[in-house]
Amino acid sequence: MGSFEFGSPSPADGGPMERLARESGGLDVNSRYAYLLWCRDFADTSVVARAGGRLAGFITGYRRPAAPDTLFVWQVAVDPDFRRRGLASRMLGHLAERVRAEGVRFVEATVTPGNKASLHLFESFANANHTDLTRDVLFPEHELGSGHEPEVLQRIGPLARPMHGHVRN
Repeated sequence: MGSFEFGSPSPADGGPMERLARESGGLDVNSRYAYLLWCRDFADTSVVARAGGRLAGFITGYRRPAAPDTLFVWQVAVDPDFRRRGLASRMLGHLAERVRAEGVRFVEATVTPGNKASLHLFESFANANHTDLTRDVLFPEHELGSGHEPEVLQRIGPLARPMHGHVRN
């Protein structure tokens, strides 16, 4: 299973996405209902990857209402069977190319300091796109409560304009 198909999620992906988030071990898991709504309302700013018809990974994101040129990446999850194949990076690249055609010039995400895989993902994405990555604490520990690490905002951009127009799913 070396090749992946990328596309926008549909509500049928909500249950498998919730299950994958739960099994990932590192994500704050949303309710299944939240994933179903996400797949309905934010499908254009999210991506799923499939291998042989099986959900291999997903990224949920949305355009910030106060900054529509910014894609906020909410969650990145890769099934353990498909890790260490660059899938998260490929999903992020696919999604960024798609939303760039719609005017997105910046990508944001929050990452806790202990999440080395996500820190590496966003550093690599910024480097691959020859653009800046800035970091600043968005939500400190005391606002998150219950021993949660701070959420550090990763802001990447500006991204170059797309070279080939709109990417189709």
